[in-house]
Amino acid sequence: PAASRPCTFPAKLWLLVNNPRVRSVRWDARAQGLLVDRPLFERELLGGGSGVTGEAEVFKTKNFGSIVRQLNLYGFHKLTMGPAGPALRHRLVPPGAGDSPDSPDGPRHHFWNPHFRHNRPDLLVRIKRLTKANKQKLDAGLKVPSR
Repeated sequence: PAASRPCTFPAKLWLLVNNPRVRSVRWDARAQGLLVDRPLFERELLGGGSGVTGEAEVFKTKNFGSIVRQLNLYGFHKLTMGPAGPALRHRLVPPGAGDSPDSPDGPRHHFWNPHFRHNRPDLLVRIKRLTKANKQKLDAGLKVPSR
């Protein structure tokens, strides 16, 4: 039913990363960030039709760039591989996954937000959409109401 659907982008994302049928988005090894396999994400969640979630449309876009823009608007930061190279890459992969953040189809993207944590859906209300007005309020140390 439509009433049970999450209405915010972070809530949708949290449900997707915790859905065992969704393979394109998963927690990083510390369960404090997201690993997104872009080619698989595009096929699985942006391809149209009834996907792995059973819903006809998870997001209102078919463009991965729009998803990255939403992540940025909600305060997610893209993490990059550091000079440690393969050692760092190995730590980003959940134990037993057996692959690196670079898949044969292309790189996996790693995103982080301090309020997006495994087993902490209560923190989602702290994730605010960064509008110009909200950014000014946050910079001034004021609270921003949740949408």
